[in-house]
Amino acid sequence: MTDRVPSDLQGRSDAYDSFRHGLRAVLATRGVDPDADAVRDTPARWVSALWEMTQGYSADVPAILSRTFSMPHEDEMIVLCAIPFVSLCAHHILPFSGHGAVAYIPAPGARLVGLSKLARVLHAYARRLTSQEEITSQVTTALDEHLDTLGAACVLVATHGCVAHRGITAPGAEMVTSSLTGAFRANPDTRAEFMSLAR
Repeated sequence: MTDRVPSDLQGRSDAYDSFRHGLRAVLATRGVDPDADAVRDTPARWVSALWEMTQGYSADVPAILSRTFSMPHEDEMIVLCAIPFVSLCAHHILPFSGHGAVAYIPAPGARLVGLSKLARVLHAYARRLTSQEEITSQVTTALDEHLDTLGAACVLVATHGCVAHRGITAPGAEMVTSSLTGAFRANPDTRAEFMSLAR
């Protein structure tokens, strides 16, 4: 076997084996010899890849956003753009990937969070079986719940494997989702500023 057993499946050989045997059965049913050189280790690799791509389930978002620092500021918008992400569609377990912009406006006197934490929060929610719409709203909800904000914003742009490679087969089609709270939703100028930066 080429890939190691995911850490949270170690000691649970029954579960690990059931995943591998299940995929072997799927391959055989499709007419693929599961013992052929090219695919002999594929079931084990698939389990490892699935666990790696869904590690967001073990992410502690409150802990990520708990590391804050004090710094003098007004009501400036803090934006991190062009954050790459990869996720798995809950409907087909096919990947979708793209980039996002995440922003918040700290309340007067509020402590700030490091920029890397904005990317970590996006990745925490993206690395799950999910939807683009859900990730977008989860990010802004987390920022509002765990930071002292006047509002939060998230825009994601992604191409979806389930659209590009099956069904309608429209490679290159992009989905755009946005979630805006507080000042980003209530103030047209704030919203326009963020959208121009997010592009």
